Amino acid sequence: MNDRVTPPMHATPDGEAEIALVIRLPWEDVARLGQEAGRLAAQTQRAVTLDEAVSHRLRSRPAPAAHAKPAEQQPAAVSALPRLSGTA
Repeated sequence: MNDRVTPPMHATPDGEAEIALVIRLPWEDVARLGQEAGRLAAQTQRAVTLDEAVSHRLRSRPAPAAHAKPAEQQPAAVSALPRLSGTA
């Protein structure tokens, strides 16, 4: 059972939604996120939290969908199918 009292998702004033997640990461990934936060802080000329760095990374680098098939496995396009002759 989840003991958290905060809602899992809520709207933000800027018109977006915020979802709270708890994930377990190896320290190497946390270090990479720290580096990402450092790069983002240098770009924006202000302090950046790891939360902001994660959010920026997710928005700027779209990951391929896990369920998507590679291009060579995609089914043929409908326009490539032969046309049926005759009247319907």
